[in-house]
Amino acid sequence: MTAIPLTSTPSFQALETHAVEAEDWEMRHLFAADPQRFERMSIEAAGLFLDYSKNRLDGRTLELLASLARERGVEARRDAMFAGEKINNTENRAVLHTALRAPRDAQLSVDGQDVSADVHAVLARIKTFTDAVRSGDWLGHTGKPITDIINIGIGGSDLGPKMVCLALRQYSHPSLTMHFVSNVDGHDMDAALEKVNPETTLFIIASKTFTTAETMMNAQTARMWFLAHAQEEALAKHFVAVSTNVEAIKKFGIDPANMFPFWDWVGGRYSVWSAIGLPVALAVGFGYFSDFLAGAHAMDQHFRTAAVEENMPMLLALVGFWNRQFLGCTSVSIAPYHQDLNRFPAYLQQLDMESNGKRVTREGEPVDTPTCPAIWGEPGTNGQHAYFQLLHQGTDVTPIDFIAALRPAHELQNHHTALLANCFAQSEAFMKGKTIDEVRLDLQGQGLSLGEIERLAPHKTFPGNRPSNTILMEYLTPATLGALIALYEHKTFVQGVLWDLNSFDQWGVELGKVLAKQVEAELKGEPRPEQHDSSTNGLIARAKAAV
Repeated sequence: MTAIPLTSTPSFQALETHAVEAEDWEMRHLFAADPQRFERMSIEAAGLFLDYSKNRLDGRTLELLASLARERGVEARRDAMFAGEKINNTENRAVLHTALRAPRDAQLSVDGQDVSADVHAVLARIKTFTDAVRSGDWLGHTGKPITDIINIGIGGSDLGPKMVCLALRQYSHPSLTMHFVSNVDGHDMDAALEKVNPETTLFIIASKTFTTAETMMNAQTARMWFLAHAQEEALAKHFVAVSTNVEAIKKFGIDPANMFPFWDWVGGRYSVWSAIGLPVALAVGFGYFSDFLAGAHAMDQHFRTAAVEENMPMLLALVGFWNRQFLGCTSVSIAPYHQDLNRFPAYLQQLDMESNGKRVTREGEPVDTPTCPAIWGEPGTNGQHAYFQLLHQGTDVTPIDFIAALRPAHELQNHHTALLANCFAQSEAFMKGKTIDEVRLDLQGQGLSLGEIERLAPHKTFPGNRPSNTILMEYLTPATLGALIALYEHKTFVQGVLWDLNSFDQWGVELGKVLAKQVEAELKGEPRPEQHDSSTNGLIARAKAAV
């Protein structure tokens, strides 16, 4: 049955009318009119605090957005996801990344299979293996312990574990160095291999089918590099797989005992909680990996049980939907004021844009509104000296998510105080701006002439009224990082339901892959100009001439 188009729903139409009223709102005035605005528009859950008061909305906006969420069936779709129903309708799959972080006694089955038992059986194997490597009991083929680990994957098999390992570096094993190779560009693999010793290096090949083109090309290169220094029987001590293809890994030379499986109900961008997170468990230890899972589970429980109006992922999603749909914001900037979260914006790019970068509904009908905004960003304070210029005075309005830890993992307190001061001041500056009259007063105080004041005033004026959220945690720990990732996962899910999208497939990545195989064959062999346009043919010809 085809769902009612979003724009035809009563709640959406009420929001359209309300948005006309809100066009002239100034956040400065909203704060002045409501001394309790911060308290009313902030929420705590799972070790995180969200302040969404610096958005151009009021209580009525939130009421209408909550009504829209209920009208679009967000709660029912959420419950279906947690129950293991096959909500990924184009691939006929359940969506159960939440089961990967549920406790052992969770009761859940899919197609008659005890999901919880399967998950915890794999976790037990991960614990045994990672304990052996971290303790030095796992030895390479010459009897030396492992010192370097190279994870070979792509997409979620790279972005997730790499981001988490960087974010939790304070918890990392002092004698293990993590490396990540994902790009089919040989420079990526070359840079990793030149840093390591084959006697003390462990490779993790992360590919569910063991057929992913980029991953397997990199895996074969790593294999050839290793065999230039060792016999084939030594492969089993230096290569493990996160996969389900037993025959392929045996052919590669990997011992099936060192294969860590996951399931078709785990999407790549939601897979860091599964065996794909093996590099994380190796880096920080299984205990901290368990804390990471527990933090995500705490956010799951909050998302699953809290009412829409008191539900952190729902509120983050609804505010983002308001900004996208009714304020016309085409992108969102992620600004973590924590250097260890430097890959978090890239992680969210895949999570959000691969999930909701869609133009048709679950039933294949064209969506009648804009969908996913572009996600981008860099850590503060670096961003302040780069792209913040556009955010403050550019012609587009871009909402920002500020993310910070109240306490650092270092003892350089002056640095941390300056960091938080910048974070909070920037959020205030985006909200308040600086009027031309305020600029004139400042310039008068500097003793400038009237002519100079009028010349400079337009350049120093900030429109303000630019929305932002601030997400705080006490410390960046495995648990709070888990909760943070789960928060954004569920935010993405909620927005997908509002737009009636399938947030769990990614057909958009396929076309380029198919065409790449054709082009690669021509680069290695005879050109077939009839297959391409003149531009593609010209590029192929130039590449062949350069060989």
